[in-house]
Amino acid sequence: MGHGALSKRQLIQKPFYSLVPQSLFPDFRSLFHYNVPMTAAFPPRRRSKLPPPGETGQEALYLRSLSDRQVNVQVKLRDGETVRGWIEYFDDAMVRLTREGLPNLFIYKHQIRTITETAHKRTPRPRATPGAPTGMEAAG
Repeated sequence: MGHGALSKRQLIQKPFYSLVPQSLFPDFRSLFHYNVPMTAAFPPRRRSKLPPPGETGQEALYLRSLSDRQVNVQVKLRDGETVRGWIEYFDDAMVRLTREGLPNLFIYKHQIRTITETAHKRTPRPRATPGAPTGMEAAG
């Protein structure tokens, strides 16, 4: 072997940090601590989770969509009662439920458990005048 070369036995017996020239890493030996309990040099940072925002705006967008489309909805209340109609108006605290043939309801939002779409509100078809051709007669 050459003058600076180490045998396999010497490599095994020597600690790793002794093989690294100190000119490259002057404080290299201080990185190795044997038989020392593992503790983090820097304590782990805990991400402080922020609570979710109280208002995301999604509720208002959904209610506006239901109102604009005049979709029939089923509203289940906290006391278990279910009412049907379509949402005509809403604000931060309440919803106005318009019902056909029944009185309209103003419902506080905190009393609502769920709102479920049932079907699109259909516009009444114009009644045919007597003697006017229907769609079948006009086509054929």
